[in-house]
Amino acid sequence: MLSISGIGFAALPQPVRMTDMILHDREARGFASDNYSGIHPEVLTAIADANHGHQGSYGGDVYTRRLGEVFRAHFGDTARVFPVLTGTGANVVALQALCSRWGSVICADSGHIHVDEGGAPEKTAGLKLLPVAAQQGKLTVPAIRAEARGFDDPHRAQPQVVSLAQATELGTVYTPAEIREIAGFAHDHGMYVHLDGSRLANAAAHLGLPLRALTTDAGVDVLSYGGTKNGLLLGEAVVVLNPAVDRGTDRLRKTSMQLASKQRFIAAQFIALLAGDLWRRNATHANAMATRLHRAVRHDVEVVYPVETNAVFARLPEQALARLHDEFPFYDWDTAAGEARWMTSFDTTPEDVDRFAAAVRAHTRRP
Repeated sequence: MLSISGIGFAALPQPVRMTDMILHDREARGFASDNYSGIHPEVLTAIADANHGHQGSYGGDVYTRRLGEVFRAHFGDTARVFPVLTGTGANVVALQALCSRWGSVICADSGHIHVDEGGAPEKTAGLKLLPVAAQQGKLTVPAIRAEARGFDDPHRAQPQVVSLAQATELGTVYTPAEIREIAGFAHDHGMYVHLDGSRLANAAAHLGLPLRALTTDAGVDVLSYGGTKNGLLLGEAVVVLNPAVDRGTDRLRKTSMQLASKQRFIAAQFIALLAGDLWRRNATHANAMATRLHRAVRHDVEVVYPVETNAVFARLPEQALARLHDEFPFYDWDTAAGEARWMTSFDTTPEDVDRFAAAVRAHTRRP
């Protein structure tokens, strides 16, 4: 036993070497999800730069104040940003801010809030989702109109929000005109518009437009802005674009368990992403890698949706899928149809794409 001032304690273990903390192949990259990627070096530097001294907690810091300026530069002078921890959390907080307890949300049947959030909008936010058929992942006014009814019927959950995803769950992109048409219909019927923008950067990069052209200028009321898929460690943001609809978003963030104590580190990441053009550089590169993959495999597999962002959806034989799974990580999308989803990221390299495309060709080549 060692002793300090008469207090005994067991000998401490030797410090762990940094090389012992590396548990994976640092050169391995796949096509499963842009969530699989690491942190962009500029974002990592921003975290380290913010990691000195003390700053106020729960948003009472200089980085969060600066973040408000950065978001207003992109989305307009009235935009208010509320950093949160997760994409699901962002959607839950945003939809609660727009809905009454008796409200419902019209969304695409393939939408992330309906398919991939474990029922969180309904279980946690206590609202009803009304999924409608979408064309290649995109809502249309005729589809929305099918559920935009019963506004005064107490037996029906009142439609109060139309929720879009940009880019969609199938990698497709709404044009500003398409969003404006939907927003016009929604507002004419007393509904608000929410945009799930987990890959908004990819959509804006595809169209060559600023972020506000697909949001504020198109009539979106509240945005869930994604950072994790575009190079952040963690962090998303609820952005209230229409101040008239803000029903205590700051309090909803707390009651939904999405208020980070050391919020400066989320804010610092978003500043690194959005104060310059890093968001666009990352998204443009990810999109370009998906386009490269599409061009390389389009004669070997059936590509089932337009490749507009950083996703390629392909249909190929079951045996080919199994062999590819042995070599690369990716997700099956529709197993019954033999469809797979291949995602690219800000750190996907041309060599990664070429190796994967060569494997696709090898496993789908007819004898």
